[in-house]
Order: sequence, then C-alpha cells, then structure tokens
Amino acid sequence: MAASAALLRHCPLLLPQDREGTAYEGFVTAQGRDFHIRIRLPMDFQLKNARIECSWHLKKILHGYQHILKQRLHSCPDLVSFMVELKTLLEIALKNTQDLHIPRPPEYYSCLVRDLEILGWNKVAYVDTSLATIKLKAEDSCGRQHLITLKLNAKYPTEPPDCLVDFPVQFAVSWMPQNSLIDIYNQFLAALESLKEFWDAMDEIDGKTWVLEPENPARAATRRRIAIGTNVSVNIEVDPRHPNMLPECYFLGADHAVNPLRMKLNNNMHLWDPEISLLQNLKDLLEIDFPSRAAIEKSDFAKDCGICYAYRLNGTTPDHVCDDPRCGQPFHQTCLYEWLQGLPSSRQSFNVIFGECPYCNK
Repeated sequence: MAASAALLRHCPLLLPQDREGTAYEGFVTAQGRDFHIRIRLPMDFQLKNARIECSWHLKKILHGYQHILKQRLHSCPDLVSFMVELKTLLEIALKNTQDLHIPRPPEYYSCLVRDLEILGWNKVAYVDTSLATIKLKAEDSCGRQHLITLKLNAKYPTEPPDCLVDFPVQFAVSWMPQNSLIDIYNQFLAALESLKEFWDAMDEIDGKTWVLEPENPARAATRRRIAIGTNVSVNIEVDPRHPNMLPECYFLGADHAVNPLRMKLNNNMHLWDPEISLLQNLKDLLEIDFPSRAAIEKSDFAKDCGICYAYRLNGTTPDHVCDDPRCGQPFHQTCLYEWLQGLPSSRQSFNVIFGECPYCNK
C-alpha cells in the first residue's frame, strides 16, 4: 500500500490495470505536458524485465536517452524510483529539445570554444554540429576509459550543462556562473577516483569468473550473476559506495545445491574481511573456487531453457531449476510461469504458482 501511495503521489495519472500490480497505464507529466505510457512488469516485479510502451511523441523525445533508461531499469529498486528517474530524464530531454530551437548568441560559441581550447581538444571525443552536445573522455588511474556527455543550453555558462555519465551513483555537478568545462572535467575525474575500488572489485569478478548476467555490463551495473556450477549461480548486488563490504547475495538453482551454500554464507559471515578483495571474500565464505574462465567454457553453464530451447530470452537467461537432482533442467521464469498456467493440475497462491516439472513431472 505504501508503494502504491508513493506512485500515486509522483505519478497521479498512472493507474494500475490489474490486482497484482503488474500492469500500469496512463500519463507521465513533465513541464506541464502529459505523455501516454504503458508499463508491464513480470510476476517477480523485476524492473530489468519490464516492458515499457509509450506514444510515438514520447519515444521521439527520449530517443537519445535509451541506454540511460535501460541502466535505470536495471538499477532502480522499484517502480516508484524508476518513474521519478524517468520524469527527471524527460525534463532534461524536453529542455534540450526546446534549446535546439533557441538561437544562441555569439558569446555562447566564443565562450565554449575558449573552454575547449583551455581543456584541450585531445579530451574531446565528440561534438555535434550545433555545438550543443559534447562528449569528453577521461582515463582513471587504472587505465579504464570513461565518457561524460554534456548537453549545453543556450544560457551556458550562466547555467550548467546537463551531465550524463555511466556511473552507479548520481553525479551532481557543483557550478557557479564563472565556472567552465574544466571545472566539470575535474569533478568528473574526482568522481572516477571515488569509484575506483568499486570498479576494481567488479573488474576482478568479470575477469576471473563466468558472469552469466549482465552479458555486457555497463560501468553503472552493480549486479552480477556468477556461475558456481551447472545450473547453480549466485546473484550479488554490490554497494558502489562500500564495495569491500558484504554484498547482497541470492542463490539460484535447485534446493539441494543452493541450501548448503546459504548455510555456509550464514555461518561464515563473521569472517568477512574488508581488507581483502570482494571476490576472495566470497570464495572464503562459501568455501568454493568459482569456475575459472581459463579452464572451463561458458557453454558448460549456459544451458538452454527446457521450454523455449533458447538460452537468452528478452535479455534474461534461465534462472529456475527443477529441484529433483536427477533432472535439474533450467527454465526461464516467464516460460515456466506460462507453461504452468496452462496446466489444469497447477495451483496458484498469491503470486506463487505450483505445478509439475515439464521434463520429469516432479
């Protein structure tokens, strides 16, 4: 009820279409204008698997922001948070769309070119023909490449540009009218260094384990699904501000395989040592060695869904496994749910459905 009230407060024109709260339709408002939108959530309410449909007008306005929307879908904990972010992004997009039609004074161009000259053209990755969008590149102390996209309005430098970055945390710019692009760039560099330990931890996981999801993680991604064995994996959610602390862990697989891992995690939690790497801590607590990228192929873990016979479906991989040790067949959650819904022998209690395995009938 609290979530529904919060959603009603932020988006009073977006209404639920079913009792389960998996379908919403209505309007999102920005700068006094209403835009039609429809949102479909999966039964587990995971936003990363949500489906968003919008009017052609809204789609056109958000065209250049699709990658940011995808990141927000993966990082926002609930629909309310995502809608707040969507409205903020829509405000920025509308403002930039309007700015394209505002004639810019000569002082705008002279000031911008001067700032770029001082900053150095070697730091510029892209400039559009109207000099309204600029991408700057930077390298952190570990040699990782990063981009910051600046969208300048006609009042620059009186007003700061909108800054878009691939960060797991919000990047807020401190700005005064006398500031320039150099000040933003220096703040960008400082933010990169503040996230160094987080990216170090994630890079070690990406380089030394088999990450099943996300397939090509963005720098903003705080989640990793790491293979432990055949049809057994762990989802970890890392706090980017405290990357050396124990992350949220959720095991995926048959009960007989994941229950011992849950027990080891609970029993060894006190052994977590923030002075050693996140990956080494996970190994010590779970008392395992994660399958090595050098010794084992990803295909050993990437088993196709037993219903649709595909591994990746709408960006997701099979994450539900038959509990019978003799079967262990994996399925996509959506495939399994639709299959069980079609069986007369299945029964449902709230948002949990019970039925027989399509493979072994257990």
